[in-house]
Amino acid sequence: MAEQAAGTKRHTTPRPIRVPDPLWQAYGRVCERLGTDRTNDVLDHMKARIQEHGTAEDRADLEKAEKEVAERRARKGGRPRQDPAADS
Repeated sequence: MAEQAAGTKRHTTPRPIRVPDPLWQAYGRVCERLGTDRTNDVLDHMKARIQEHGTAEDRADLEKAEKEVAERRARKGGRPRQDPAADS
């Protein structure tokens, strides 16, 4: 998949990874016991690694990403729900 051109609006993109099923199941149970989910746990790990080992450019990109997520979450109501009955 090609990178988006600079300056275009970005969004979160699913990133498939290959994980053995038993590892995935165990990780899900551990995350549940910790009161989180896999996505948030992986994101927290990524952020910590960037903070610990990243360059100034990496940290700036992390800051941009955090702002993007905050702006998206702050949207009142988010995107409107699609009403399948309206198409009838």
